[in-house]
Amino acid sequence: MENDKQKVALITGGSKGIGFGVAEALLKLGMRVAITSRKLDSAEKAATELKKTGSGEVLALEADVREYKSQEKAVKKVIDTWGQLDVLVANAGVGHFAPIEELSIEDWQATIDTNLTGVFYSIKSSIEGLKKSEGYIITISSLAGTNFFAGGTAYNASKFGVTGFTQAAMLDLRKHGIKVSTIMPGSVATHFNDHEPSKEDAWKIQKEDIGELVVDLLKMNPRSLPSKIEVRPSMPPKS
Repeated sequence: MENDKQKVALITGGSKGIGFGVAEALLKLGMRVAITSRKLDSAEKAATELKKTGSGEVLALEADVREYKSQEKAVKKVIDTWGQLDVLVANAGVGHFAPIEELSIEDWQATIDTNLTGVFYSIKSSIEGLKKSEGYIITISSLAGTNFFAGGTAYNASKFGVTGFTQAAMLDLRKHGIKVSTIMPGSVATHFNDHEPSKEDAWKIQKEDIGELVVDLLKMNPRSLPSKIEVRPSMPPKS
C-alpha cells in the first residue's frame, strides 16, 4: 500500500501477543493504528508502549468482538477520528482445550463467539469503510484451522471456520477492491491461553514475525493476493 503514513488500521485484540506485534510493525511504517481490548486499561497500557516503537499515531479502544454493536462502535470511532479505515486485522481470539466429554458449554460458546463470530462481526462492521478505501482485511486463523487434534474440538471448529469464512469473504469482497487474506500460524510465543513467554519459546514464531508478514502482504503488488498463508516454526524444539 502506498502512502503508509496516511493509512489507518484497526487491530482487534491488539493489546498483547500477535495483535501487539502487528501494531508495532504498522506503526514503524508510520501508519495510524487503533487497537482494541475488552478492557480499556489494557488497551491504554499497550498504546503507551506502542507509542515508543513507531512514528504513527495510536488509538486505544474498548471493544468486545463478541458483541456486534461494540465492534460497530469501535469502527465508527476509528473513522470519526481519522476519517477512514484502510486495514482491518481480525486477531482477537481465545483458546479452551479439553476432551469433548469434559468441554463445558460455556467454553464452547466463548471460543466460537470470540474466534469465529467475532471475526464475522469485525469484518461486517468494517465493510463500508473498507469499500471506500479499497482496503485490506487480514484474519488470524491457525494451523489448527486445517489440522485437528485431540482436545481441540472447540478451537479446531472455530479456526476451521475462520479459514473457510475468510476464503469465502475474499470471493465476495474482491469485486469491491477489498483484498482479504488469512494467516495461519503454528506455535507462536505469546500470552495466548495464559502462557507466559520465556527463553524456552525461542524456537517458536515470534509476534514480530507475524507483524513482518502483515507488512509484506500490504506491500505486495495489488495484482497479486496471497489469500491463505500457513506459517510455522522453521525448526522444532530440541528434545
